[in-house]
Amino acid sequence: MKRRILLSIVVCVCFLAVGSTAFGQKAHPKTPKAKAAPSFDAKLAARVGADELGMRNFVLCILKTGPNDAQIVDEKKRGEIFAGHFANMKRLAAEGKLLVAGPFGKNDRGYRGIFVLNVTTAEEAQALVETDPVVSSGIMTPELTPLYASAALLLVNDLHSKIAKKNL
Repeated sequence: MKRRILLSIVVCVCFLAVGSTAFGQKAHPKTPKAKAAPSFDAKLAARVGADELGMRNFVLCILKTGPNDAQIVDEKKRGEIFAGHFANMKRLAAEGKLLVAGPFGKNDRGYRGIFVLNVTTAEEAQALVETDPVVSSGIMTPELTPLYASAALLLVNDLHSKIAKKNL
């Protein structure tokens, strides 16, 4: 149940955060520039590093089933690895490096979960995900992709703590 709720939050945030500009599309050159929204908060925009569109660069990590997933069958060992996975996510979130995380539902692509990382290069993201026990054990493998999304993603963890009755 917790995973479904978290996944719903992640999906909603991702859909809200990723606009057409996330795919590198620019406005038509003859399109007049839009005026700043009346509620524009320059201090907040600067704090989250937003560009004129309220966007910035991140790295999206899709965690996929890894080569050692089927080999690690001992429930105690898997439990320890996943406990370390959740502890690592908590640490990265506290450091401001992990902005969004959540599991995928059952699918035929081997997709297990996602991270949106507050870094701008795949190399930085790789260094972060390698600290995760599910990655270092080979249970999951990361697929990293640059993401241009709403800078408001930097506010998700603070907002989430205000709507969650329990910690994961």
